[in-house]
Amino acid sequence: MSELTVLEIMRIGPVIPVIVIEDGAHAAPLARALVAGGVRVLEVTLRTPVALAAVRAIAHEVPDAIVGVGTLTRPDEFAEAVDAGARFGVSPGLTPALIEAARESGLPLLPGVMTPSDVIAARLAGFRELKLFPAQQAGGVGMLKALAGPFPDVTFCPTGGITAETAPEFLVLPNVACVGGSWLTPQTTLAAGDWSTITALAKQSITLRYVECCNGPD
Repeated sequence: MSELTVLEIMRIGPVIPVIVIEDGAHAAPLARALVAGGVRVLEVTLRTPVALAAVRAIAHEVPDAIVGVGTLTRPDEFAEAVDAGARFGVSPGLTPALIEAARESGLPLLPGVMTPSDVIAARLAGFRELKLFPAQQAGGVGMLKALAGPFPDVTFCPTGGITAETAPEFLVLPNVACVGGSWLTPQTTLAAGDWSTITALAKQSITLRYVECCNGPD
């Protein structure tokens, strides 16, 4: 299986679902439901004890999914993610230790930034694809428009507080390749095993880039 760059992963679809899995048995059916709806790139967050087992199940049982690990905050988690079959990683921030761990593991990393200083530090470390996090608290659309001027070579995946209703406002921006969102996998829907609803939400999400937005592209 050929390795994808972070930018290639970001451009596969307009939304990367940010997934919290409480029950490991839900991992593969959830991934199949998302893929059936046209969403192939999945971020499973390390917020539960079963997260790595869920990544392993998706990697082994749902080959059409491109599964990554989110909420990477410690260097040792990179090797664990690779061992579980993750094809990319996402972090809420960036430190020298995380940079080194990403390089040693070879795991493509989408690091989180919040300020212009964060962007400068990430660029100096060689990263041009960044996650604006938490997006709404960091200034949302206005911040991304402001960052476009001094950082024309940076592409963002804003994540945090974005909904199906607000996503088009972000996706119309030229420096945004995709957004991250948790609305595709509501916990009540997962708990009920309602995979048809997950598929329907996924189908809706892949149309969001083309929804006309009042803000326009400027």
